[in-house]
Amino acid sequence: MKIWIDADACPNIIKDILFRAAERRQLPLILVANRLMATPPSQFIQAVQVGGGFDVADCYIVQQCQANDLVITADIPLAAEVVAKQAFALNPRGELYTHENIREHLAMRNFMTELRDIGQASGGPSALGQRDKQAFANALDRFLAAHC
Repeated sequence: MKIWIDADACPNIIKDILFRAAERRQLPLILVANRLMATPPSQFIQAVQVGGGFDVADCYIVQQCQANDLVITADIPLAAEVVAKQAFALNPRGELYTHENIREHLAMRNFMTELRDIGQASGGPSALGQRDKQAFANALDRFLAAHC
């Protein structure tokens, strides 16, 4: 099992949790981004810089991830593609996307996009807080305990 991070938008506090988990569990962790990412020195952690452009990092992750890998992303369309490949997706707020719930999340995301497009809604999710950080750490621990 590998852990993939959609790293361009992943908060640093979440990356730090993942760095520690990769070391503790001795799991390969790959950050994928359009820009060079700094990583701690580790044989388990690597960064991949992909070309610029819309969804280039997402496409790379979808192409490279395998069944039972874990992808960290807040991007619901990416999560849907990952789940379709029999992998798992976990968002930075600790919500695990699965076959059972991904369609609902995708439908809600599309609905909110439509509302924003016609001016009926604005903004995005609130800033990541301490409660979100703890929820992510707990969800990651539960996932790793069940799958490693």
